[in-house]
This record gives sequence, C-alpha cells and structure tokens, in this order.
Amino acid sequence: MRFRHTLLYHSLILLCLSADLMAEDGYRLWLRYDKVSDPVMLEQYRSRITHLVLEDPNAPWPLKEELRTGLSALLDKPVPITSNAAQSGCLVVGTPADSPLIAALLEQQELEPLPDEGFCIRSMKKDGRSLIIVAANEPAGVLYGAFHLLRLMQTQQPIENLSILQRPRIGRRLMDHWDNLDGTIERGYAGRSIWNWPDLPGKVNPRIKDYARANASIGVNGIVLNNVNSRAEILTQEYLAKTAAVADVLRPWGIKVYLSIKWTSPMELDKLSTADPLDAAVRTWWQTKAKEIYTLIPDFGGFLVKAYSEGQPGPQQYGRTHADGANMLAEALKPYGGIVMWRAFVYDLSIDADRAKCAYLEFTPLDGKFAANAFVQVKNGPIDFQPREPFNPLFGAMPQTPLMMELQITQEYTGQAMHLVYLAPQWKEVLDSDTYAKGPGTTVARIIDGSAEGHCISGIAGVSGIGDDRNWTGHHFSQANWYAFGRLAWDPSLSSEQIADEWIRMTWSNDPRVVQTIGSMMAGSWEACVDYMTPLGLHHLMAEGHHYGPQPDYVHSARHDWSSTYYHKADRAGIGFDRSQTGSGAVLQYKPPLQQLWGSVETCPPELLLWFHHVPWDHRLQNGQTVWQELQNRYSRGAAYVDGMRNEWLALKNDIDAERFEHVKNRLDEQYNNAVQWRNVCPAYFGQFAQD
Repeated sequence: MRFRHTLLYHSLILLCLSADLMAEDGYRLWLRYDKVSDPVMLEQYRSRITHLVLEDPNAPWPLKEELRTGLSALLDKPVPITSNAAQSGCLVVGTPADSPLIAALLEQQELEPLPDEGFCIRSMKKDGRSLIIVAANEPAGVLYGAFHLLRLMQTQQPIENLSILQRPRIGRRLMDHWDNLDGTIERGYAGRSIWNWPDLPGKVNPRIKDYARANASIGVNGIVLNNVNSRAEILTQEYLAKTAAVADVLRPWGIKVYLSIKWTSPMELDKLSTADPLDAAVRTWWQTKAKEIYTLIPDFGGFLVKAYSEGQPGPQQYGRTHADGANMLAEALKPYGGIVMWRAFVYDLSIDADRAKCAYLEFTPLDGKFAANAFVQVKNGPIDFQPREPFNPLFGAMPQTPLMMELQITQEYTGQAMHLVYLAPQWKEVLDSDTYAKGPGTTVARIIDGSAEGHCISGIAGVSGIGDDRNWTGHHFSQANWYAFGRLAWDPSLSSEQIADEWIRMTWSNDPRVVQTIGSMMAGSWEACVDYMTPLGLHHLMAEGHHYGPQPDYVHSARHDWSSTYYHKADRAGIGFDRSQTGSGAVLQYKPPLQQLWGSVETCPPELLLWFHHVPWDHRLQNGQTVWQELQNRYSRGAAYVDGMRNEWLALKNDIDAERFEHVKNRLDEQYNNAVQWRNVCPAYFGQFAQD
C-alpha cells in the first residue's frame, strides 16, 4: 500500500512538472524546482537528503507540501516523509516545540540559539548519522529556512557543510497593492487585481495561495490589499468579510493583511459630521471599527494612510497635524498589536515652491510626536520614484520616529512592463547612502532597520503592480524586481549581483553561459534607463498621465510641479533645478558633508548635477565634456545599451524556451524603439536652448 501511494504521488509530481514544461509562461516564477542539472550536485543532494523528518504529524501544511514537492522534483525521485531521524541522510525540520531532536540539540548547545523569525540550517553528524537540520522558533521561520535550503539546491550550491544562521534585519516587509475595488490597478501593468473582490468571500482565487507562497519564499510577511487612494467601502462589513477570506489564505504562509483607509470613512459610512481626529465620536468610531476588524482577523496588521495629498482628505482639514491623525488610529490599533503607516508623500507648494522640500518641512517638526506603533512611510527619494533621485532627506532627520521606506517595484517611471530594468542597483544606491545623521556610516539601511536610532519596530514596503497576467508582472524580467525587493527587505546588505545570480539560476538556467549573459544584461540596465530617460540628474520628463515615453515640453495648466519644465528649467542660460544654498536651499536638508559635496557645482557628482544645480550649457565636467555634449552622449549611450541587450538575448535563442524567449525579444524591441525616441526627442528639445 505504501509503495502504491509513493508511486502515485511520484506520478502526479511528474505529471505536474510535465504540464509546466509544456507551458513556460512564467507562472512558476523562481520556484520552478526543475531537476538539478549538475550530475555531481544531484548525487550529493540525493545522498544527503534521503528522508524528510517531520516529528510533529501536524506540521503546518505549507511546509510539508513545499518540501515534499520541491525535494522530489529537484532530486527527480520521491523523498519519503518520516517522523524520526533513525538513519543517515535525514532532513530534520521543525521548532523546539514540535521536534524533540531540535530541542535536544539546542539544550546540548549543538545548535546556536535561534533568532526571532529567523532560522538555522546545519549539516552535522549525530550518532554516526549525517543530518541536515532546519530549525526555527516559530513556523514562519521554519518555512523561511526551508525555502532557503531549496534556494541553495536550485542554484546548485553545496550542502555538505552548512552552517547558516539568519534573521531578517527589517521587521515588517510589505507588498503594497494599489488595487482598486473594481479590479483595476493604479500603476499596474500586468492585468487586473488577483483579489477578485466580487467573488469573495465565497470563492477565493487559487492564485492567492500561489502568490502567498512566492512572497513567503523571499521573506515578505505582509500585504496591503488596496490602493492608497482608498474608498471607504473597504471598511464595511461586506469588504471586511472578503478581507478575512484573503487573510485565511495568507496566514499559513506567515503573511498578515493590512488595509489602506480613507480618512473620511466615519463620515461616509456612518454619517458622522466630522473626521476630526480629536473629536471623541470620531475616536470612538475608529476604536469600534478596529475591534470589528480584529474579531474577524485576529492577526490583522494595521492601516496604511495617504492623507492630505493629491486630493485625499486628511486631518489638516480640521487644523490638525499628521501626528494627530496617525496617533488616533494608533490608539485604536494598539490593544491588538496593530500599526499605522502614515505616508509622507505630501507636496503642498504653499509650504515651499520646491516640491522636493515639502515633506521634510512638514514632517520634521513632528519628530517625537508620533505614537510608538506609528511609522512615517517615506518614498526612497524626495520627488516620486524617478529613475534616479538622491535619498529622501527625511531619512536621518527624524531620529525619534520609526521611518518605513517605500520603494516602487512596479515600473511606473522606468518603462513599465515594456522595459527590462533591474531595480536592485537603484535600491542599493539608496540603502547604502550615508545620511551622516550620527556621523559616518549612518546609512539609510541602518535608519530603516532601526539599528541607527534604537527603534524596536522597522519596516519597508514595495508598491507591487502584481496582476492576473500569467507571468504575474507583465514582463518576465520584472519578476526579478519582485524577487530583489524581498531579498533586500530580508537583508539590505546583499549585493544586487548576488540577488541577480540567484534569480537567474532559479528562473532561467544554471548554465554558466546563460547566467553570465543574462547577468550582464541586468547589471547595467538601470543605469542605461537613467541615461536614455533622465541623465545627469534630470527628472520628471515623462509624458503626462501615463508616464510612458518622453514629454520634456509639457506644461500643466494648473500645477507647476506637474510640468516637465518645472523640473529641468532649460533656458538659454542653462539647465537644471538650482537646489543649492543660493537656490531653493533643498541641499541644506541634508547633513553638512552632503551639503558640501552636493552643494558645489565643482564637487557634485555628475549623476546628480542637474538635480541640485542650474548650470550653463558649456559648463565642463571632469571628463572634459560640456553639459550639452554629455547629455547627448548619455542619451545615445543608454539607447546603445538596450540595443546590446537585444543582441545578447538573441544569442540565447537555443538556450531559452520559445514562449519566454519571444516574449522578452518583443519587449526588448519595444524598449529599444522607446529608448531611441527618448534619445531623439529630448536632445532635440534641449538643443533649441543649448544651440542658440
């Protein structure tokens, strides 16, 4: 009977894998679990993992399912599950609470103390048996450890002498969905929302489980389900029941749900006369609503808030501050362990004529006034997810307030789902930037992980753009940005090269030629995007509304800061936004070492020159080129890089499955055409000033 069960299971695995291989549409992401191609490594894995040991028969089903499926597929043979490590070649997985062996190893100090939410993986000899131990204090940590082991095997790394102890550096690692209740996605380029709100709670889209699995594999532990431009309906009983159904699917994967809320919900849903955060009835309404939510969803994560920005209502309408608003919500959530994430994306030009300064001026006076369970959520740069920006000056300027970084995975300003742009180098540039807030070495990463200023909560969020396209992200290579976000959220010290190498091997192939070629394409793709869109510190030149393609001449009739001309300020005298000490003074929002570096035309790096300075067209850079010459060179260089990527990809035709190869080829052709458009349009427009 046991033999027939094993044979049937093995046949089902092979059938599933065969179906996947016939349709290489990207659905499997980086969790393909194809048979290990290196015969030496395959033999090593088969000898070191002969049995999966789960001492607790009630082990969480995602863990059991993932390891059984993954190991059997990678090893191309069934891996039996047993309840004891009686023989050599056992993979023992669990927590001290459900594994007597792991508890004993900890007591005997043969395993290191286990970190919160993290995991330990050890290869060891025990009573003459070769064992691999994956241990953690809680089920989520065991799941992260299991995925890490599977990652090592997918990338064909040795497992004979493992000694790994990891914990996430950042506590809350969230995917922010800008999904609307009608199924559309703001700045989404991969189809419609996977939540399928009309079907919930009775029918749950099976993709949600697959989505949870993919996020758990990279350590994401929270999802904001709806758009920051929220509708009050999300807090009705009807939609809370729908949210609870999604939460039930995410929970086994260690993922909590969060909601974006609309500030005027008490007025819209229950006809209160005000949304003033200091009004007793309003405070009571939110406390009652929080109790209702936690009754349905005991592990609910909290609220994300966009207030008083781009038409969204906020507490300022009542003469209150951002802190007043956040603290009222924090008070309602505190009894249940929930948090508030209050976005700092505000740019009221009545505060200052330079949009880049507004958030700093509005939020820094409130430092220390936010509740302990309230984050201020800050975009990586001071404008709006541009191809390149200096880091947001709020990082390092609010030492008494936990700051949560917001990155954009969906490529609103970097070519959307048409361009191959690997964003990990962009994010690394920000994370590794030194704020000098407490002297040299106070990087942005240390600000957001809480270590620089001693905060007990920490967080990072990525705006997802995930949709119902079969490949999830619209472009196969956009999956790399989703993967990179999770890996950097877990450990910001990882290099973009290491992350790319993992993703390539898991998604495409372990063949050295394929890995090297795709790695080369990805490595310079972000800098190329900057070159053909916004070189030398230019920004916000994209076409109005859809933000795809160039429109350097755009002038908005009502808001200057929605005009391209507001940012580049090209005229006969020169080009660039003067944010120096004698200009708008935005450079003064940074610490003195950066004020001096960026504040001088002579020392400002060329990558940020036109962000901080308005310089003459004939100003010479350190390479001897004038600004006008260098702009033309960089626009051409960026387009040429894309042409090079096209050629590199064509050389892989025989190494990549036909469906994904053609998809990427077509996208690269479109990217090149668009890069050429940028190369032609922007220099032609700027040339009318530079050549006068």
